[in-house]
Amino acid sequence: MTLIKSLRPATFSRQLVILAVILFCHTGFCEVISTTNLSKCFEDIAQTAHGNIGIAVELLETKESFQLNGEKPFPMQSVYKLPIGMAVFHQIDEGTLKLGQLIQVTTNDFVSPMQHSPIRDAYPTGAELNVSNLLQKMVSESDGTACDVLLRLLGGPAGVEQYLSELNLTNVVVATTEKEMGRDEFAQYRNWSTPEGFIKLLRMLHEDHKLSVSSEKLLQQFLTKTSTGPHRLKGMLPPGTLVAHKTGSSRTINQLTRATNDAGIITLPDGRHLAIAVFVSDSTADESTREAVIAKISREAWDYWNQETAQR
Repeated sequence: MTLIKSLRPATFSRQLVILAVILFCHTGFCEVISTTNLSKCFEDIAQTAHGNIGIAVELLETKESFQLNGEKPFPMQSVYKLPIGMAVFHQIDEGTLKLGQLIQVTTNDFVSPMQHSPIRDAYPTGAELNVSNLLQKMVSESDGTACDVLLRLLGGPAGVEQYLSELNLTNVVVATTEKEMGRDEFAQYRNWSTPEGFIKLLRMLHEDHKLSVSSEKLLQQFLTKTSTGPHRLKGMLPPGTLVAHKTGSSRTINQLTRATNDAGIITLPDGRHLAIAVFVSDSTADESTREAVIAKISREAWDYWNQETAQR
């Protein structure tokens, strides 16, 4: 990624431009040279989503950032389980809830068969699980039943909204349960975030220490063990890259997919941290294309800041 920037003789300028175009055409990636090129690269990749796309990326250590439709609202789908998880950990820090506290999960708590729930599948007659189990299932495995049980402990979505209000986050909104989203496909639009708003949430989690050290560490552990969306933010990054993230996905109905999302924090090789949120909504592209859009955005951001490091 640093080759073209390091070659500057005027006699080679035309050939270098041609080479960059060829590389883009053959690989689907941009040859990132400048901030202008990175922004243009995001726009080019976004066009392949065949829907609406919002992107926000920020290097947390320097606050350098890039956005595309960063101020627009997008349905979060299961990405909203991250702020819900933060609200639960806040209650644990306050002593209102305990990690080892046992909670009865009944069949009445189960989300619909069309929704993802390892708890429902493993315990068809119900189970007694502690709060730590429920958090792990909700965050790492994106379990809808676990999400709704934890929402119940918080007093419903209003409890999460109160927590987000205390954080002064007005552009991350949790308004419905998983069950509600299962009954009405339009309910998911009520749980929304702007890309820039979600970056602010990630920054708070990472460096503002809104949670205790122990709670933050456990939540980060759950996020790094996320099993969903392996072809999204992580899809084109080098093997072994540490990514603490939460995905969100809707069903495809009549060839329209309302949400294909991923958001989290990527640890770069030099130890810096890249907060990134990519939301793809109302897309007619197939799943592999939607996920590739997220993966390419992630890789281009990765390459840009690694290129920056190599040139220091």
